This record gives sequence, structure tokens and C-alpha cells, in this order.
Amino acid sequence: MSELEVLKNLVLAPYILKATALIKVKRKVGGNQFRHSFSTLGILLDYKFFNDSILLKASLLHDLLEDLPETQVGEIRGIDHESNQVVDLVLEVTKRTEETKIQYLQRVSTGSRNAMLLKCADRISNLTDLHHDTHTEQKISDYLDQTEQFVIPMAQKVNYYMVIELSDLVATRREIVLNLTDKRTAKRIHMAKLKILRALHINTK
Repeated sequence: MSELEVLKNLVLAPYILKATALIKVKRKVGGNQFRHSFSTLGILLDYKFFNDSILLKASLLHDLLEDLPETQVGEIRGIDHESNQVVDLVLEVTKRTEETKIQYLQRVSTGSRNAMLLKCADRISNLTDLHHDTHTEQKISDYLDQTEQFVIPMAQKVNYYMVIELSDLVATRREIVLNLTDKRTAKRIHMAKLKILRALHINTK
């Protein structure tokens, strides 16, 4: 079966309907989590995972249980013949209440291949949306550190091209942080010089 035929036979509508609940979950960068779920799906399609319907379906719901814990999992399990596996994958990439972020990433990094692929696609989407006007420098730096420590090693296990994209995104975001720091330093130096010049001007009157 060709890739086009595989996509034609892929039924995502019931999962999209479930994902619409994420419309009410806003993102700091603007938009909502429903759009982010489609971004994650799009990244996986861009990487040509056409034949993995469970992975694609789970990408639409990967944040649903964490963002909306009141979700009725039983309803999702009854969608189709793959929905039990879809739910299991979503649960695998869902951060548990008792977990720290580091513990969560450590768990996923030793999980299934699909969990690591889904986490990598999710991180690519999030890094693309990581901007200095919505996140502090410390938040960006911590997120980039986590990506290098946990997510890029995941990508090394599952997809070489994701390693390249994640590494490039981390590098460009670090450059943004560095430029911001340089600009602030330059501004402080400039203000200090002005202060000295004003003081000299006053003293010479």
C-alpha cells in the first residue's frame, strides 16, 4: 500500500473531536493546546510516520490527560480497534502527579520507541514556540538544558533527523538568550557612562 493510500485510510476524526477539549487550554505563546496537538501531528507526518496510526492518533491527545485530568479515559478506549493502544501510549507520555519534570523525562527516555518519538515531536513543537517575550531567560535555559540532557538522547535512539532538528533549535534558542544578555549588558554600560558624563557635567559647572 502506498503512503497516499495509507493516509487515505487513516481515520483521525474521532480523535480530533476528543482533542477539541484542548481548545480551552491556553498557551503562553498564544493559541491553545488543540493547535499544539495538530503541530505535533504535523511534525510526525513531516517525518513520514504514515504507517504508524497509533502514534499519529496519540499525538492528537498527548496532552489531554495532563491538561484535563477529568477526561473520561474509558470513552477514548472505545473509539476503535486501536484506541486501547493509543490510550496506553498517551498515558506513557503523560507526566504523573507525583513526578518531577526530571523524573518524568527519565521515565520516558527508557520507555517505548513510540513514546520517545512522540516526546521528540512534542519538544520540537514546543521549542519552535519558545520565545523570550513569553518566557524568562532562566526558563528558556532550563528547558534547553533538559532538551540536551534527555530529549536529544531519546532522538538518538529513534530518529537521526530529529537529532539534527532538535540540536539546531537548541542552538538558535541559546543564541537568542545570549544576544539578550549582551544587549542588556551593553545597555547597562551605556547607562553607566551617561551617569558618569552627567556627574562630570555637573561638577564642571
